[in-house]
Amino acid sequence: MKRRSYNVDIVVNGYTVKHVIIDPHYELKHNSSVNDEIILRLVEKLDGREFRPIETDEPYLYFVNDKIQLDGKLYKLIWLLKKDEIYIGVINAYRRKS
Repeated sequence: MKRRSYNVDIVVNGYTVKHVIIDPHYELKHNSSVNDEIILRLVEKLDGREFRPIETDEPYLYFVNDKIQLDGKLYKLIWLLKKDEIYIGVINAYRRKS
């Protein structure tokens, strides 16, 4: 299973983000309710916003956004930023029960 990269054009935490790199980890348990398209739509919801990291492990900042609403469903997105880089790394994503 390889990571997949997609082009985007968003700003998150003041960083211009040009790529989303999706780790296929979510496919192990959540492939029936989440796919790359849904993850990219969830990442788009981060555009123009500021978030506080839940953990820092230089040079990485880790984030969790819970209860993101998309098409009437709730999702959890676990992602990272690497300082001075132009990508968001998606570690995991899954659908939440309402």
